[in-house]
Amino acid sequence: MTRPSIPGFTEHRVAVDDGVTLNAAVGGTGSPLVLLHGFPQTHLMWRHVAAGLSADHTVICPDLRGYGASDKPAESEPDVYSKRTMARDVVRLAAGLGHARFALAGHDRGALVAFRAAMDHPEAVSRVLFLDVLPTLDMWDALRGVAGAVGFHLYLMAQPPGLPERMIQASADAFFAHFLDAWTNAPDAIPADVRAHYLAASAAAVPSVVADYRASAGVDVDHDSADREAGRRLAMPVTVLQQDWGAALDYHAEGLWRAWADDLRHRTVSCGHFMAEEDPDLVAAEIRALADR
Repeated sequence: MTRPSIPGFTEHRVAVDDGVTLNAAVGGTGSPLVLLHGFPQTHLMWRHVAAGLSADHTVICPDLRGYGASDKPAESEPDVYSKRTMARDVVRLAAGLGHARFALAGHDRGALVAFRAAMDHPEAVSRVLFLDVLPTLDMWDALRGVAGAVGFHLYLMAQPPGLPERMIQASADAFFAHFLDAWTNAPDAIPADVRAHYLAASAAAVPSVVADYRASAGVDVDHDSADREAGRRLAMPVTVLQQDWGAALDYHAEGLWRAWADDLRHRTVSCGHFMAEEDPDLVAAEIRALADR
């Protein structure tokens, strides 16, 4: 089966680290936007949003390290899949494509990478938008009591190497399909060919996907904790689009985000987790409004 693609976009391979090359779909002209996908997806989740934004922006949609058609190095040490390493990949990717400074948007796992890129590389990231995520430290604090069962996969993939990989590989399609089904309010937003692509790409990347999540229970916590203790904050304009999970998990999302960013626009939306596919017009409009400020 032919792998789906974003019409009008060309895929590039850019070396970002020793032995690590990222795959990225690039289209359009104008000021650069980098869009980072979430779990269990690839850069294809931006297909609608990217097409609209490419009318007046150069849009770069990579597969993150360990996902899609990008390289998947072995987890030889905890930092291989830290968000710090993955954020450095993104900055190097943009530079390799000729962009020293860019606006950035991320969904889910990609939003955590975007957070780290904005914290570590404010000279490169001019503006940043986060879709349906909390910063790592706040996420772990929010998942408590029986309501925390919604994040069961976070605890599974936080375990030491071996068991989570074997368990997920034993039923990869069912595991990844669970999230595609449970986290959307509009099942037709992910058509059959795109769904098949996500499932195949995720099944082929189980060790690196688990390593990404394992880092979020270890080294990523250390990096975010150091920033919090030092009082470091996001220096650029920030937009957050989020579902209203606060009522279920007893937290105030805007307040949590404001602790990291002064120049913040926070908006609660009615669509499901996969909002770039469920309501691409909304997401594209928010990205364009932020990028054009």
